[in-house]
Amino acid sequence: MDKITAFGIMAGMLVLVLGIVLFKQKSQVVWNFLVRTVLGAICIIFTNDFLAAQGIAVAVGLNPISLLTVGSLGLGGFAALYGILFAQFL
Repeated sequence: MDKITAFGIMAGMLVLVLGIVLFKQKSQVVWNFLVRTVLGAICIIFTNDFLAAQGIAVAVGLNPISLLTVGSLGLGGFAALYGILFAQFL
């Protein structure tokens, strides 16, 4: 094995170890974001169905932007999405 290959293997192992350490530290943030995204998507679906049953023609679409908003802001993002639509509805 030559020096360049050995250096590449050592650098790859270093990046892997640093990635694992950073992921363990950041896993709570990632987990929190994913849970808020999934729960937000479920709430959007149920709210859209509820509003449609009431005859209100306001529905938030499930797209990457709305899921990113709900995932990062939580309940405030959910309220902001519907607040924007209701403001346009008026």
